[in-house]
Amino acid sequence: MNHFVFRVSAALALLLVLVGAPGVQAQKFGYVDSEFVLAKLPAYAQAQQELNTQAANWQKDLENQKAELDKLLRNYQAEEVVLTEAMKKKRQDEILAKEQDIKTNTNKIFGFEGQLFRKRQELTKPVQDVVFEAIEKVAKKKQLAIVFDKSGDLTMLYTNPVHDYTEFVLEELGLASPEANQPGQKGSVRTITPPATPAGNASTADTDEPTPRQPAARPAGRKK
Repeated sequence: MNHFVFRVSAALALLLVLVGAPGVQAQKFGYVDSEFVLAKLPAYAQAQQELNTQAANWQKDLENQKAELDKLLRNYQAEEVVLTEAMKKKRQDEILAKEQDIKTNTNKIFGFEGQLFRKRQELTKPVQDVVFEAIEKVAKKKQLAIVFDKSGDLTMLYTNPVHDYTEFVLEELGLASPEANQPGQKGSVRTITPPATPAGNASTADTDEPTPRQPAARPAGRKK
């Protein structure tokens, strides 16, 4: 079962549970697009910019290491014919060690739960906490039993705008305005690709992350 099918199945299963559970039909629920809200917060944009700057610095360091490796390779190839076997072995070991250092550093920075991941958590979590607190306040004010995140992993196959409480969260954060309710620019840090090692030696780091979707504009209508 692929990931998409799993998510769809999970969504349908949850809906069936909610519909079939005693007393649930009488309870109110709603959804919020947290990515849309985050994109409106200046603090989140600042965090994304700081994260981009740090990631660019890390990438520059890796590029410098790659340049050093290229220099070692060129020197070895140019002098190979005059080197003794012992000298060749020493140079080859230096090249291999440098290659391994680049792979290790790339994985340490851009790999799963690496420095980039931890830095993102450090910078964005405080802003996310503010949004989640606002969602909780809206849920209590509107007496919502369940609040879904439209931008989360749970696929929402259909959403009725009457259940969209995103604009109330924006109001709670002091961001409710026609200008604020237009889609914002997302940070570009997730598109960063670390430099590859030369001669076909690909890094073992898993750096690909899904590109975040652009948030849709909020419905014009308001709920009571």
